[in-house]
Amino acid sequence: MPILRIDDLRKSYGTLTAVDGISFAVEKGECFGLLGPNGAGKTTTIRMLYGYTPRDSGRLELFGLDLDRHIREIKGRIGICQQEDSLDPDLDVRKNLVGYARYYSIPRLEAERRTTELLRFFALENRAADNARILSGGLKRRLMLARALVNNPELVILDEPTTGLDPQSRQLLWEKLADLKEQGITILLTTHYMEEAARLCDRLVIVDHGRILIEGRPARLVREQVGSTVLEIDRPDAQVREFLSREGCRIEDLGKRLLVYLQDGDELFLRLTREVRAEGCTLRPASLEDLFLKLTGRGLRE
Repeated sequence: MPILRIDDLRKSYGTLTAVDGISFAVEKGECFGLLGPNGAGKTTTIRMLYGYTPRDSGRLELFGLDLDRHIREIKGRIGICQQEDSLDPDLDVRKNLVGYARYYSIPRLEAERRTTELLRFFALENRAADNARILSGGLKRRLMLARALVNNPELVILDEPTTGLDPQSRQLLWEKLADLKEQGITILLTTHYMEEAARLCDRLVIVDHGRILIEGRPARLVREQVGSTVLEIDRPDAQVREFLSREGCRIEDLGKRLLVYLQDGDELFLRLTREVRAEGCTLRPASLEDLFLKLTGRGLRE
C-alpha cells in the first residue's frame, strides 16, 4: 500500500484554479519530487496534504487512512519542513526542538534524547545554546529539518528546503536527505533546483497550471523526452540551420540560440564543427532542467 495516495485533487481560489485534478501515489521508502514553476500548484498541494488548506474535492489517503477522518493520527506520523521560517526566535536551538517535541506529547526525557540525536545528525551541537534568531540561513534550514524529524515521522514533507542556501549548505542538506532515505524514511520534496531533484528523487512529477505534465524516474524521463545529449549553438547562421534541417534534428529555436536534442550527438557534433562551423557549438549531457524547460516553457512567471 502506498504511504500517500492522491486522487483527482482540486482547489480553486475564486476564478483561479490552483490544483486541477492531480493524482499520484508515493511508495514507502522513496523520495518523490513535485516540480513545477512558480504558481504551478505545488505549495497548495503540499498544504492540502497535511490539512492546512481545505481541498475542494478529491481523495487524500496517508498510511491507508482517509485524511478527513484520521487527521490527528496522520499528523502524528508526518514531519513538515515549510518554506517559511517558523522557528521560535525567543528560544535557543535546543529548546526549539524540545519544545516542538512536546506538541506531540513526547515525554520530556525522550524529547531531550531525540533532540541530542538530531543536533548531532545535523551538526548543530555547537550551536545548541544559540538563540534561533541569530542563526544563518543555512543553520535555520538545518534546524527546521531537524524539527520536522523530532517525532520520528514515517513521511517527511519538504517544501523547497534548500531555497536561498549557499552551495556548501545545500550540499550538506543533500547529504543528510540521502541519509534519511537510507534509513527508510519516505520523502515528498518540492524544489526549484533541478540538480537537487535529479540527485535525490526516485520518481517525480512535473506540474504546471495545476495539472501533471509528466511522471516517472528522472533519468528515464530525460532520456525519453529530451535525449542523451544536447547540442547548443550560439548565433546560428543560415548554413548551420540548413545543415541541421538536412539531418532532421529535433530543434528548439530560441532565436539567437539553438538547442538540438540528440540520442547520441558525438558524430553530428564532429561533422558540424569540421564541415560547417566550430565557434559557439557546445555538446553536453541532457539534464532534468532541459526537460523542465521543454515542458513548462522559458517565459518568466509572476
